[in-house]
Amino acid sequence: MNKHNSSAVHFNSRPKALFALGRQEFLWIYGPDERRDIAALCDLPDQPFTRDMLAQNPDILNPVEYLFSGWGAPRIDAAFLRHAPQLKVVFYGAGSLATVATDAAWNSGIRFSSAAFANSIPVAEYSMAMIVMGLKQIWHHALRTRELKAWSTPGNFPGCYRSVVGLVSLGTIARLLIEKLRKYDLQIIAYDAFATPRQADELGVELVSLPELFSRSDVISLHTPLLAETRGMVNGALMATMQPNATLINTSRGAIINEPELIAVARKRPDLQFILDVTDPEPPVPGSDIFTLSNIVLTPHIAGSQDRECARMGRLMIEEFNRYRSGRPLEFEVTAKMAHNSIHRPVAV
Repeated sequence: MNKHNSSAVHFNSRPKALFALGRQEFLWIYGPDERRDIAALCDLPDQPFTRDMLAQNPDILNPVEYLFSGWGAPRIDAAFLRHAPQLKVVFYGAGSLATVATDAAWNSGIRFSSAAFANSIPVAEYSMAMIVMGLKQIWHHALRTRELKAWSTPGNFPGCYRSVVGLVSLGTIARLLIEKLRKYDLQIIAYDAFATPRQADELGVELVSLPELFSRSDVISLHTPLLAETRGMVNGALMATMQPNATLINTSRGAIINEPELIAVARKRPDLQFILDVTDPEPPVPGSDIFTLSNIVLTPHIAGSQDRECARMGRLMIEEFNRYRSGRPLEFEVTAKMAHNSIHRPVAV
């Protein structure tokens, strides 16, 4: 008998749950400790049910009240919901729900909790490291030294004293990053279309327009979600106004930047540094100048949770489940209203 058939899965009287995500993602997000703790709280099989498995055997969803999910999650649309009449909460052990929660899901009354906060922690850590490296122009000097095979004479660079850090968007990652930046003697300015002056004051940052942010900052870190209105918002005209020896860091989504225009500016302005953890397309087209220009540094989308860091997201979902079961508010709940102007806005796939 196929162990994945619904007839092979036994539920008892405890809350009925299911792991619904990719196989490898299951091992990353829900390690042995997380699976043990969830099994102590719920009745569920100790295995992930992938998109294909659920599509082939959707009746397994009939009694399920809770999903523990993550990357590789099934798309929760009208067809999925017809097979999951008991579903109450989806605990999503990853970041954006954009490709998971459809309009039908938001309108169904099902609740969603996301581990985006946990996934934001390593992104803020990466960004903090790259900000310091950018202000010291470490990549420029390291690559120059390798190219010359000799000592690279330092030129002018901003350094970490009273330099200006510009943050694009004041979401969770940027707020975690601001806390880390407080340890340095730096000025923080920010652009966020939805932030109020009061919120900026509470964070200790100065709100400015996007053009002003680019023209004043010694290092710029992008944290805006990819929405229709933010696609290509960082264009060549903005990047051309950057301060001498400035750095642009992107850990959000590659399509936030007009990549051909970035390449053009990088050619004209060798003093600038571009640190890109994301690109558009991803990976870049083979033979692209993005691989060869010495002032563009690429990392392969590693700012977010990797390896051991992934279990932090699973642990956060266990904590959320405990809050729910005890009648307390979900700390990381995502509502339909919140999703509209955030990384969780539904997208077509």
